[in-house]
Amino acid sequence: MKIHKEGRRILFVTLLVLLALNLLVFNLNKGADLVNRLFAGATVIVFLLILQFFRSPFRHLFTHEDLLLAPADGKVVVIENVFEPEYFEDERKQISIFMSPINVHVTRNPISGLVKYFKYHPGNYLVAWHPKSSTQNERTTVVVESDAGPLVLFRQIAGAMARRIVWYVNEGDEVSQGEEFGFIKFGSRVDVFVPIDTEIKVELGQKVKGGETVICQLKVK
Repeated sequence: MKIHKEGRRILFVTLLVLLALNLLVFNLNKGADLVNRLFAGATVIVFLLILQFFRSPFRHLFTHEDLLLAPADGKVVVIENVFEPEYFEDERKQISIFMSPINVHVTRNPISGLVKYFKYHPGNYLVAWHPKSSTQNERTTVVVESDAGPLVLFRQIAGAMARRIVWYVNEGDEVSQGEEFGFIKFGSRVDVFVPIDTEIKVELGQKVKGGETVICQLKVK
């Protein structure tokens, strides 16, 4: 287990602020040992909660050109055929994974290939399960031409708590399955759009691990 680079500055600043608050409370409440201990305990809990947001556990990664791996830890909340308007402008199969505040927030490439399209969209911060969050929230869209051939679109979506999306890919990049392509601070959701004839390997409500759980298999012609 290690702390992700996106959290190091936040954790350092948080630690300084909490230490300063503890010193202030202790000075204002000299002799009130119970109050001071309760406040110190509360700040430790706050720091640990923020710390777990930025954990980055080791994953046993494997690669296979026609299998898609989960891009994030979380729960499968959508499996359905939808119209994808941004890039494909046709019907695709959508798989959505909801990342709660207690999940790992690293996002990983579900497939190896060439990045054909990338775009960042500023937006709102609706709750991640809101039907319009995919098109109205802050988000990034990545389209990869997989080594197997089919194009795969995946999208980071910020939620009500998440206010910062980080990405490490750009158009023209070669990406490897399972490697990090970004981070959503304090969680949210990742959508994956694949061809209609793709075979789904997960079920609604299933918990998945980013970079490890196979979510679907592409149809290779």
